[in-house]
Amino acid sequence: MSSPHINYRHDHVFLGPAHDENARRTLWVVALTVVMMIGEITAGYITGSMALLADGFHMATHAGALGISAAAYGYAKRHAYSQRYSFGTGKVGDLGGFASALVLGMVALGIGVESVMRLLQPTQVQFGTATLIAIAGLIVNVVSALLLGHGHGHSHGDDHEDHDHSHAHAHHSNDNNLKSAYVHVIADALTSVLAIVALLAGQYLGWVWLDPVMGIVGAIVIARWAWTLMGTTAGVLLDQTDAHVAEEIRERVEKPGDATITDLHVWRIGPQAHAAIVSVLGEATASADSIRERLKPVHEVSHLTVEFRPA
Repeated sequence: MSSPHINYRHDHVFLGPAHDENARRTLWVVALTVVMMIGEITAGYITGSMALLADGFHMATHAGALGISAAAYGYAKRHAYSQRYSFGTGKVGDLGGFASALVLGMVALGIGVESVMRLLQPTQVQFGTATLIAIAGLIVNVVSALLLGHGHGHSHGDDHEDHDHSHAHAHHSNDNNLKSAYVHVIADALTSVLAIVALLAGQYLGWVWLDPVMGIVGAIVIARWAWTLMGTTAGVLLDQTDAHVAEEIRERVEKPGDATITDLHVWRIGPQAHAAIVSVLGEATASADSIRERLKPVHEVSHLTVEFRPA
């Protein structure tokens, strides 16, 4: 008989290993963006420059989106042990990423509409002031991108051979919350670069039309990024099946004349964690414990439920 003192309960904390570090990076970027935003809006009012004001309010939308990312990290951490969430708060970052992508899409739409109007009705541009602001904005974005970029390292391919490896360094790029913050900063840097090119061309070559054209190009690129990010995060939020992990589970469980999977669910519950529910019809040679044993090497699965029925 098993000892009554053994605790069979387990927690459901599936936050990424770099959660706290990524949260800190995001907060720094929010602070930088807010400072830049206040500076631009203030300077815009003092100099009467519309370009400055417009860029300042544009920065405000990014500050809002980055704020969503920071808030998502905080919420996920605070409620990590809450019983209210069946599989923990590992997907809060994906929700933050989705909301952020939505804001990014709206920013792209705004830039696009404004650019088309400028193309049809050219306005007077203060090239000197606007160029300086664009350069200042670019510097802030580059610093922000470097801050976020360290945590946004690419995944290290498949580590299937090394089943006991530490997760601490693996797959940072699965953190969709960090990815969304990174994309916002890169999108802002892109608009700054396009603006600098267009303003210099306007000032020295008289190509006033290039400014709105670059705006349209920027809007299209940003809209594409936003769409891709929405697709990725929506897949996680809607419990899309991870085909790669599901295939590996089938390969390890199903053996001819021994066990057959009748129902399989595999979905993501955190930046580096998956849950799986495996229903198996098996012969006397198999059991729920032996199925669990077969699935031990599938390190992506952090929460496994096995239902076993004898054939």
